[in-house]
Amino acid sequence: MIMSSLQASGSGQVGRRTLLKATTATAGAIAAAAAFAELETPAEAAAGFVKGVDVSWVPQMEARGFSWKNASGQKQDLLTILQGYGIAAVRLRTFVNPSSSPTDGHCGINEVAAFAKRVKAAGMSIMLDYMFGDTWNSVGVQNPPAAWKNMSYSQMLAAMSAYVKQTMTVMKNNDVLPTWVQIGNETNSGICRPVGSVSNPAQMTGLFNAAYTQVKAVSPNSTVCIHLAQPQKYDVMTTFFSRYAAGGGKWDMSVFSSYGSADVAPGIVANMRKISDAYGKPFLQSEFGGRVDRASSTRAALVAYTKALKAEGGQGIFYWEPECMTPFTGYGMGAWDSATNRPTVIMDGFTQA
Repeated sequence: MIMSSLQASGSGQVGRRTLLKATTATAGAIAAAAAFAELETPAEAAAGFVKGVDVSWVPQMEARGFSWKNASGQKQDLLTILQGYGIAAVRLRTFVNPSSSPTDGHCGINEVAAFAKRVKAAGMSIMLDYMFGDTWNSVGVQNPPAAWKNMSYSQMLAAMSAYVKQTMTVMKNNDVLPTWVQIGNETNSGICRPVGSVSNPAQMTGLFNAAYTQVKAVSPNSTVCIHLAQPQKYDVMTTFFSRYAAGGGKWDMSVFSSYGSADVAPGIVANMRKISDAYGKPFLQSEFGGRVDRASSTRAALVAYTKALKAEGGQGIFYWEPECMTPFTGYGMGAWDSATNRPTVIMDGFTQA
């Protein structure tokens, strides 16, 4: 994906993500191994294609009086509006020891579980996104929680295991076990750096595997995902996955973030498939977004990514925080009109591909 770290200004607004400077990777082709023949064909995957959103800001927006209208101008529960566009899954992030900032904090596991109960009651599937930090971690930032900062590798390994076991148990006790679990967010450079840096692959792999093991111990049927950003940079993906796989890294699915324009979508999705095929894993796009002030272009990009994913056998696409509006946040890549509280034409992209 192309996401820069989200950094809040003093006013509590979140800075806009860096737009993708699209350059399609030109790495040499990887031969498809016969051992992967049992994976779904593109046509089979497209039949069960998941359309999803990350709407983790909703509880804090609602607490501050925000509400949403449908395209006809009628006030409705946001999840109901989203279902009208074919949205069937919701991704929710969780921080370890978050602050009370409405935009850059909250999302502790108890709050997440409470919102997940609403999602499940609406008949939608859940993706849990572990940030493994007290606030944002993304492609350029992978800071451990403050309480883990000075830990040795062995101490952090124990903390990781205990944390994932405890938080997954909260989800289980609330009867909201997730369909998918991302162990880390945009982890191109590793997790909990510097201890789990990609430049120290043995420790990085150990931390990921500790998380994987605890997810499966509590929820054997959850699909555990490794999440990378900027799939146009094929060499970066190769560096991560080659080191992770060589060290015995465990994962069930590869998921990616990408915020490119319509013209580059096919090449970027082709990279997603190529790197996923190389390790025999299914894949989906767990983050997409585009400028709300260029709604027609963003709609076209959403359609292009969706069509490319279906053609390449991708299993779904998630829009990152489409519900956001000002003045809650200055993030400019949602899909709602802040003046009318109605969805923009961006959301129509979900029904046009």
